[in-house]
Amino acid sequence: MVRKVGSDSGLVDALLRLWGHLAKSRKRQIGILLILMLVSALAEVVSLGAVVPFLGILTAPEQVFQYPVVAMVANALGIASAGEMVLPLTVLFIAVTITASAVRVLFLWVNVRVSNGCGADLSLDVYERTLNQTYAIHVSRNSSEIISGIQKVSVAQAVIQAVLSFVSSLVLVVSIMSALIAINATVAISAAIGFGLSYGVIVILSRRRLERNSRFMARETTRMIKVLQEGLGGIRDILLDGTQSVYCDVYRRSMLSTVHARGSNQIMGSSPRYVMEAFGMMLIASLAYYLSLQEGGVAAAMPVLGALALGAQRILPAVQAIYSGWASMTGNKASLLDALDLLDQPVFHERREDEIDPLMFSDRIRMQMVRFKYVDRGPWVLDGLNLAIPKGSRVGFVGSTGSGKSTTLDLLMGLLQPTEGSLIVDDVLIDRKYKRAWQKTIAHVPQNIFLSDSSLAENIAFGVPPEKIDFEKVSHAAERAQISEFIEGLSEGYQTLVGERGVRISGGQRQRIGIARALYKQASVLVFDEATSALDNATEQAVVSSIDGLKRDLTILIVAHRLSTIRHCDVIFELDSGRVVAQGTYEHLLAHSQSFRNLAKVTE
Repeated sequence: MVRKVGSDSGLVDALLRLWGHLAKSRKRQIGILLILMLVSALAEVVSLGAVVPFLGILTAPEQVFQYPVVAMVANALGIASAGEMVLPLTVLFIAVTITASAVRVLFLWVNVRVSNGCGADLSLDVYERTLNQTYAIHVSRNSSEIISGIQKVSVAQAVIQAVLSFVSSLVLVVSIMSALIAINATVAISAAIGFGLSYGVIVILSRRRLERNSRFMARETTRMIKVLQEGLGGIRDILLDGTQSVYCDVYRRSMLSTVHARGSNQIMGSSPRYVMEAFGMMLIASLAYYLSLQEGGVAAAMPVLGALALGAQRILPAVQAIYSGWASMTGNKASLLDALDLLDQPVFHERREDEIDPLMFSDRIRMQMVRFKYVDRGPWVLDGLNLAIPKGSRVGFVGSTGSGKSTTLDLLMGLLQPTEGSLIVDDVLIDRKYKRAWQKTIAHVPQNIFLSDSSLAENIAFGVPPEKIDFEKVSHAAERAQISEFIEGLSEGYQTLVGERGVRISGGQRQRIGIARALYKQASVLVFDEATSALDNATEQAVVSSIDGLKRDLTILIVAHRLSTIRHCDVIFELDSGRVVAQGTYEHLLAHSQSFRNLAKVTE
């Protein structure tokens, strides 16, 4: 289940959970990135150290040989005068600056590649885990929460970038501060305390607001997805009732609230930079005035002042990046937790599909003393169900709403597992070990056939990559489903696009495509769950004729609202309150079951 918005969890715990979901290869890449962080920080320190002798040779050349680096270079090059050192120090300064910049660009490139790669891995992981959950879990979930949660995986990528920025900036700040302390400890430590206290106060003042906005954005994002689904899913009723404004108002309120919360977080994350930059400029100006009053005046102070100014120019953005990284992590925490709950979904390890052979049966399917309920404390939906289905038979299931018909089919298809009792095919118990093998023998035709916005051929061979479609099988399946004549009469034939959700074809054609899809699978068991209940009588009879015309080597299971659909079944099971209360042919039940006769009258 998706985490309820508003539940709390520490940021560090969330980051540790996120780290646990990264692939080993990504962790190694992050390790390499940490090494690059250190190299980048070292390059910054070297470039900062190169400023002092460079400015010294320009402002106080007579004192330049007091710097150990200058003395070492002079000895190596055999230079004795300060004038001769100008060019070597200039070249050295330029080389160090270019090297430091190149290392920063390399670090940025690797950082972006690694964080984007981690985001792509996590997004795929969430999608795979979600699709591989059991059917029981899927029916208990709100789809808008799932879609919203999957979208929030992009937040995980943003958090990874924020963490890497936080760590790299922290390493850079520590390195530069160490260099500045070596140059002038009093000024460096004083500045560090001043900036540290300032950002500490900002963190204390902004933390609660950031966390509140984080929870708010997570909740409103889910609400926006929900109203989008409801608006598009119920578009006919909305157009007829003229209720567009109702849905637009709900969406507008959630969108504006989310935008305002996100904007508030962005302001809190970015605004301290400008305050701190102004503070830093005042500090440098004050320092320049102070050093100008010391022995040697401005000329003697210039190398130190230049190094401190360059250090401030490097360190202020880094300190701001540390704060911004923290603000981003805190502001996205609630959405990150939603994504992590999807990442924490258990993985149901299955063998590769191409390694599983269909479980063919030669005798019968049996349900023995099957009881089922959807939740532990819920009512029994099926209670002591016993039935046998011979291979090659046509079997119907009837009963009033809530009698357990569709649940029985879901159990027979292995989508649900019995709470008690067993499903047996021949002598094989259909448990987790054999579930996929059994499902590979089954094809399902529901009441509402899902059609993708693609060609008729792709919809018949649904789930098969376009380049792997067997068009001979497609044509044969369409012929058996009695829709080939219609398709071949179209100008583009099997390449005709059906439109989103099949808006360009009729209800009867949609159901026949569903039958053709089932036949393309070459399954030995076909399941029709209210497959004709939404059709008019004439169209229903045409579809039923298509079903009746299928070969007798197929076992066909039908749940029907109209009893005319199952009139020709070999056996019909009548269910009531999760039990089989009568069974037999249509004529037998009509003669011996009063409840069946009542159903027949209602559906006439």
